[in-house]
Amino acid sequence: MNAVTNGPMLLARNLEKTVRTAAGPLQILAGVNLEIKRGESVALVGASGSGKTTLLGLLAGLDEPTAGRILLDDHDLTAMDEEARARMRGRLVGFVFQNFQLLASLDALENVMLPMELRGDRDAAAKARELLERVGLGNRVDHQPRQLSGGEQQRVAIARAFAAKPAILFADEPTGNLDRATGERIADLLFELNREFGTTLVLVTHDPALAQRCDRALTIDAGQLLTEPAASAAAGG
Repeated sequence: MNAVTNGPMLLARNLEKTVRTAAGPLQILAGVNLEIKRGESVALVGASGSGKTTLLGLLAGLDEPTAGRILLDDHDLTAMDEEARARMRGRLVGFVFQNFQLLASLDALENVMLPMELRGDRDAAAKARELLERVGLGNRVDHQPRQLSGGEQQRVAIARAFAAKPAILFADEPTGNLDRATGERIADLLFELNREFGTTLVLVTHDPALAQRCDRALTIDAGQLLTEPAASAAAGG
C-alpha cells in the first residue's frame, strides 16, 4: 500500500521531451508542471499526438525527460538510472495498457502471479486466484490469452496490475480496444478496485465519459498541459 510521507504521490516540474527526427529535433512536451495527490484519480486527455502517452511514460519512469524533474512517492526518478527506475516501478507501480500486454505463453493465473513472484511474495498462486475471482474469471484461470476475449484479457491485466498492491496505477487507454458495453464494465471494475486498494490512478483516455469518472482531468494541447474540470477537459479532447 502507499508509503506514509508528506509529499504528493507524483510531482513534475518543467518537464520537456524532445526527440530527434530526420527533419530535425521535435519537441513533444514543453514546460509541463503537475502535482497528483495520494489516492487521487486523474485523467490525461487531448487530441491524438498531443503528447499524453509520452507524458504517461515519463511519469511512470518508462522513459527519461530531456529536461525537468519527476518525484514519485518523494523519490527523484530523474536522478535514477534505468536499473533504479525499474526497481522503483516494481515496488510502487502498476500498469494497464490498451493492448493488454499479457504474456502469450502463460495462462491467466500465471500472468497474474508474475509480479508477485518477482517481488518474492508468498502464496502468489492463492492470491492470484483470489484476484481472478474478484474480476469474474475464477473459471478461466488455466486459459491462455488467445483463448480469452478482449474484455477477459483486460480483466486479467487489471488483476495483474493490482497483484503487487501498487501505490500508483498508470492506465493507457484501458478501454480503447473494447466495444462500448465491455469498456464500461472494465471501467467499472478498474475504478472499483482502485477505490478498494486506495491506489492513485493516472489514466490516459480519449473517452469523455471515462475522464469524467476521475477526480479531475488534465488536458494536453500541443505538448503543453492545461488543468481543467474533467467534464470540460474531456469534451475538448
